[in-house]
Amino acid sequence: MFLDFFESKGHLVMKSFSLVPHNDNSLLLINSGMAPLKPYFTGQEIPPRRRVCTCQKCIRTGDIENIGKTARHGTFFEMLGNFSFGDYFKDEAIHWSWEFLTEVVGLDPNRLYPSIYQDDDEAFKIWNEEIGIAPERIFRFGREDNFWEHGAGPCGPCSEIYYDRGEKYGCGKPGCTVGCECDRYIEVWNNVFSQFNNDGHGHYTDLIQKNIDTGMGLERLAVVVQDVDSLFSVDTNKALLDEVCEMAHVKYLENHKTDISLRIIADHVKSCTFMISDGIMPSNEGRGYVLRRLLRRAARHGRLLGIPGGFMPELSKTVIELSKDGYPELEEKKAMILKVLAEEEDKFNKTIDQGLAILADMEAEMSAKGETVLSGENAFKLYDTYGFPLDLTVEILEEKGMTVDNDGFQKAMNDQREKARKARKVSNYMGADVTVYQSIPAEVESKFVGYGKLTHDSKITVLTTEDEIVEALTDGQKGTILVEETPFYGTMGGQTGDVGEIVGADGGRFIVEDTIHLQGSKIGHVGHMVGGMLSVGETVTLTVDAEKRGGCEKNHSATHLLQKALRLVLGDHVEQAGSLVTPDRLRFDFTHFSAMTPEELKKVEQIVNEEIRANLKVVTEEMTLDEAKKTGAMALFGEKYGEKVRVVKMGDFSTELCGGTHVGSTGQIQAFKILSEAGIAAGVRRIEALTGEGLMAHYEKQEEELKEAAKTAKTTPAELKSRIEAMMEEIKALHAENEKLKSKLASDSLGDVMSQVQEINGVKVLATKVADVDMNGLRNLGDQLKDKIGGGVIVLASVMDGKVNLMASASDDAQKKGAHAGNLIKGIAALVGGGGGGRPGMAQAGGKNPAGVDEALKKAYEVAADQLK
Repeated sequence: MFLDFFESKGHLVMKSFSLVPHNDNSLLLINSGMAPLKPYFTGQEIPPRRRVCTCQKCIRTGDIENIGKTARHGTFFEMLGNFSFGDYFKDEAIHWSWEFLTEVVGLDPNRLYPSIYQDDDEAFKIWNEEIGIAPERIFRFGREDNFWEHGAGPCGPCSEIYYDRGEKYGCGKPGCTVGCECDRYIEVWNNVFSQFNNDGHGHYTDLIQKNIDTGMGLERLAVVVQDVDSLFSVDTNKALLDEVCEMAHVKYLENHKTDISLRIIADHVKSCTFMISDGIMPSNEGRGYVLRRLLRRAARHGRLLGIPGGFMPELSKTVIELSKDGYPELEEKKAMILKVLAEEEDKFNKTIDQGLAILADMEAEMSAKGETVLSGENAFKLYDTYGFPLDLTVEILEEKGMTVDNDGFQKAMNDQREKARKARKVSNYMGADVTVYQSIPAEVESKFVGYGKLTHDSKITVLTTEDEIVEALTDGQKGTILVEETPFYGTMGGQTGDVGEIVGADGGRFIVEDTIHLQGSKIGHVGHMVGGMLSVGETVTLTVDAEKRGGCEKNHSATHLLQKALRLVLGDHVEQAGSLVTPDRLRFDFTHFSAMTPEELKKVEQIVNEEIRANLKVVTEEMTLDEAKKTGAMALFGEKYGEKVRVVKMGDFSTELCGGTHVGSTGQIQAFKILSEAGIAAGVRRIEALTGEGLMAHYEKQEEELKEAAKTAKTTPAELKSRIEAMMEEIKALHAENEKLKSKLASDSLGDVMSQVQEINGVKVLATKVADVDMNGLRNLGDQLKDKIGGGVIVLASVMDGKVNLMASASDDAQKKGAHAGNLIKGIAALVGGGGGGRPGMAQAGGKNPAGVDEALKKAYEVAADQLK
């Protein structure tokens, strides 16, 4: 109803954008209808129409701790919005909001109450004189409630519309009215009049282009229309909540504690399903961490309700069924969504058990010390390392009469946040690093014309150095060139940008080192001048490096074959999670949850090479996104698709949406070889591979290395293996001979030491030194001497390369009489400037003071005498 209504008012209906912000680092996730449209509000990009309306999926996790505790909070919601970019303003916005709510939806006008910003007399006049609302029913609120701003950038007053749901939802207090904290008066509409610009320091100037940004929560409106108590009782959410109740064998609204868990599970599983459908994967940072936190919260509350493990994929199926009509990507990504949920839930079940064991150790330690408060540091360690929510730790400890240092936990949490905040870069309103490119006029656009050709003549529209827009670039300068039409492909969809050169009629020559996409359909050629001058307005010849483009095309086409082969071998849960295509090699990231076996890798390689040999024709067609999906074409995560999309077909084998450049037929790829397969994140694997010339160069290099190795081994490549085997045998024999000689030399260097043997309480003790023997040699000598004197205690010292080696050993009968090699070494090691120890029968030490050897050996007799009393 909303979208049809605003379409009738001349608005372009746009589909919901992905939850992953496009070119906006200021947000982790799209959290409002206006967020994906920010470039149109700032004027950096020209909107497809000056009137637009959307139903945008959103995630907000700022008050995650409140989710479940009340029935008003949810992390996932759908925001209906109508937007004007310098077109209509307050008058139309207010009239249309009233018309929609009263005439289209049919709400009782007497139950609707507008609010305005305290100083906004213009809005008051429209509500009072034009709509006919009595002055006492128009509420003036301050900056906190009715002035929208978010740091620097466009901002302005707003006018909200509240609906009176009746006394049954109220607090019953005298004076309860609009603005009361209770659930009686619910805000259903918010008109933001974006008319000022805040420079970030509290200085406001009028915007040249005044905008309208309207937000209305779909679920909130449904609560009003369906006259239910909360967003969890709206028909679609109720169906999901009912299923959770069935799984847990409980009823909703019978037990407050149970209700909290039921609401958390229903809300979080819905959010997670939508996030995964937009390509967000669980991780320990950024939006991946938000997803992981929601997943784990839901999994834990499932445990609290006694729901058997593996319940989240089942609930997700219901989410998909309920929402797939509006969001077909849920059905398209179903296999992957369910796989990610199952893996993550399973992983959490393992880590939570691990966390419980760690908490039990902490409890035991506290009991031993007579403490009853778990330190904030330990509580945070459980939370941060094991994904253990604080409330679970509190709950478990309460049962044992213990508590948690909550302030200490918050301090540890804030310290971590502060570290993260300091690590962030300075950025503009869009959260991007400020560069010269932001100064390029919004109306400048570039068109890519390089699918069928590598050379093209076009006019220069913009030139920049590294920090300013200029009229000309001269010899030696670095910069960026923008033209009207270019055959150069800009880095996108994993394919690296083209390189080549741009030449002017008067001899100006610019080497293109990279081609990049800039905001608002602009393509920048980044590089440096190597001669002459180029100026704005000049017609130039742009020539792409054919060899490098050809290498990219082979590798890019190979990724399409690889993706299909992976799905055939591993299953339909495989989705592309990223790729990098360069002229030399390709890298392909995909969702899969275990390392591939050698057999699987071989099979994938075999399938790809079969399709290359089949020389399939590569056909590219342009069509609408809906037509493309009907052909079975696979769409990529995070990609912003326009009205028309390109579908790349390789015979009947592969069909994908892709804006990249490709070979004419698969035979041109020549051959495909996987170099490696490894995990790069939870549930994401990476394959590195080569094709064509890159593969030939790889084999040439390997052949060269093989020849060099054979040359070094004085043999031929064919005989290298048997030569290495023979050399290994030779090394083994020489090693054995070397050890024998070392042992003999050590023995000889001892000389006649029998005169140094002392008998202490019936035990023979010998402490002596030997030259240049390592620790291994000392142990062998010790064994020989023990045999020679018939047991007892042996202490040997040797100086090698300026360092001292000490070794002591005691026979079994000597140990029975009190000898302890470890304690003996400890007693003398300090004299050689070192330390060490060991078992009763054998010990060793190292030292840095060779001058103390004689004294240490003398002391050894004294320590032995103390032990053998």
